[in-house]
Amino acid sequence: MGLCLPCLNGDSSDYDQPSPETRRRQQAEAAERRQKENEGRGVKDAEALKRKQQRKEEIEKKAEAVPDSGTGLRWQVS
Repeated sequence: MGLCLPCLNGDSSDYDQPSPETRRRQQAEAAERRQKENEGRGVKDAEALKRKQQRKEEIEKKAEAVPDSGTGLRWQVS
């Protein structure tokens, strides 16, 4: 069995590796792509999900901004 890998034959001129900066950029792009794919996994309409999450956040922010007035009922103790 013969090996045809250039790095084992000593001829590495055919096997050029990208610079470390290029490799880091490619890895970052791949990580972002995987993250986007995983976010949408199992969701039929990703845009509708994002809108729903934004509405939920807005409602929570409004609820935090409004002072708690309670139910408006008061007990009279006699």
